[in-house]
Amino acid sequence: MVALAIFMMVVITIYSTWILIVRSSVIAQSAAAQAQRERIAIRTVEHSLMCVQSFQASMKYYSFDVENGSEPVFSFTARLPDTFPRSGKFGDFNVRRLTYTVEPGADQFKNLVLRQSPILMDMDADEKETPLVLARNIKDFKVECWDTNQMDWATEWDNTNAIPPLVRVTFTLGSRDENGLAGPDETMSRVVALPCNTLPAGMQMPGGMPAGGGPGAGIPQVNPTQ
Repeated sequence: MVALAIFMMVVITIYSTWILIVRSSVIAQSAAAQAQRERIAIRTVEHSLMCVQSFQASMKYYSFDVENGSEPVFSFTARLPDTFPRSGKFGDFNVRRLTYTVEPGADQFKNLVLRQSPILMDMDADEKETPLVLARNIKDFKVECWDTNQMDWATEWDNTNAIPPLVRVTFTLGSRDENGLAGPDETMSRVVALPCNTLPAGMQMPGGMPAGGGPGAGIPQVNPTQ
């Protein structure tokens, strides 16, 4: 009986240790997956901004739209590489309008989603109904543009004939443990220096000349990947 009791104690100890290891592994994998999703989300937004295009004579198709608040919308047109998410779906249509929005998910938490549509074409039903989910449990999503007149960050972009020289994207994600309990929030932010300016309408015409003034005036010196 004594030997059986000792054996049972050893088995219980081993089982408790194994359960602890399994739970620790689940927590570590969940944290790693969350961090990976965050990196993918911020990298996707940053990458798309580095491919932005804008033509002053065609602002109907190349507008740069920023809406913050409880239902943020961030939309612009970019010439995207084949490595960009869902590029295979669109074939040779690499100039597409991208629209980032924050919408309620199936689990009552909000998701950061991305919809794409080739320029000059309407968005198809599949893209409308099943957008690409970049990040889950989004607490906040904000886009700020550098205003060279105010020399400060602006939460609205009213200059419909141009794109901002700098864009700062910030989003806050909530985390949850294996029991579904809320954990600490994490905020990520990137400042992206757009690699191009809006092409003046005069340059789109035969023999057109660019407007006066050089690019970069009034732009603060920052690390675009900071």
